Amino acid sequence: MKQPIAVVGAGLIGRAWAVVFARAGYEVRLYDADADVLQGALDAIAAGLDAMLAEGVLDDANAVLTRVTVQADMATALRDVGYVQECGPENLAIKRELLVAIEQHVSDSTVLASSTSGIPASEFGSGLQRPERCLVAHPINPPSLIPLVEVVPAPATDQHCIDATMQLMADVGQQPILVKQEVQGFVLNRLQGALLNEALRLYRDGVVSVDDLDKTLRYGLGWRWAFMGPMETIDLNAPGGIADYGHRYGPLYRDIDAQRRDPAPWHDALLDQLQAERRQLLPMSDLEARQQWRDRRLMTLRRHLLEQS
Repeated sequence: MKQPIAVVGAGLIGRAWAVVFARAGYEVRLYDADADVLQGALDAIAAGLDAMLAEGVLDDANAVLTRVTVQADMATALRDVGYVQECGPENLAIKRELLVAIEQHVSDSTVLASSTSGIPASEFGSGLQRPERCLVAHPINPPSLIPLVEVVPAPATDQHCIDATMQLMADVGQQPILVKQEVQGFVLNRLQGALLNEALRLYRDGVVSVDDLDKTLRYGLGWRWAFMGPMETIDLNAPGGIADYGHRYGPLYRDIDAQRRDPAPWHDALLDQLQAERRQLLPMSDLEARQQWRDRRLMTLRRHLLEQS
């Protein structure tokens, strides 16, 4: 698949996707219906590329930038493309309308992938003439620095479309996983949600502070999870491997899980308490600077992991 790629939606995720594809040598056409968003897109991409160049995770920022063009006309942006990465708002009605419009300007073989975080392809693709070429390709923010992509087909999605998307993601340096069934939240958000639910319970019950919760991940689980997942972690944490680990610690985890009878406390009062404690650690005025710090740390981690692999 070396045809041009269209990215529909020039917000944060769309711009990062444009970098992913252009970095791998693809011609990328970036479209957005909002002229103001589109106008600033190339400058934002250029600034991000310069930061990546400075951190050593990119060799030639100019070469990448020249492969990205912004298009104010949808038909022009979609002409002769082999793949569309839709990055519209997380709203079912808007996605349906947007994909119906996209379908009018692409060939029958063009893959239509959505960056949605949780809307199944069977729902937003139901109004298409050819829903079988529609699926989810859910990135982790920002995809230009974090490589995981969840590829989630609908039951009706054509196997060729699935295979082509998995191959494209691998070709552009991402790490695709195939989610075999449409489940709410896909895989990553279900795992993240389980951890967040337990973290909220521990905080609500006065077991641990907000900062110490983050330290537990930052200096504990996160160090191993940065280069191997939880299944490999426990496989290596017992002399007899994963089955041995299960026999040793399974009863403990079963008892803990049995205690989680109440729903996770995503209540306004607790969220206000969390907000107040986080703002003591990080004033709102410093939030954007801390986001930029995060991205620089991700660049450093990306460089290290790529060198190791």
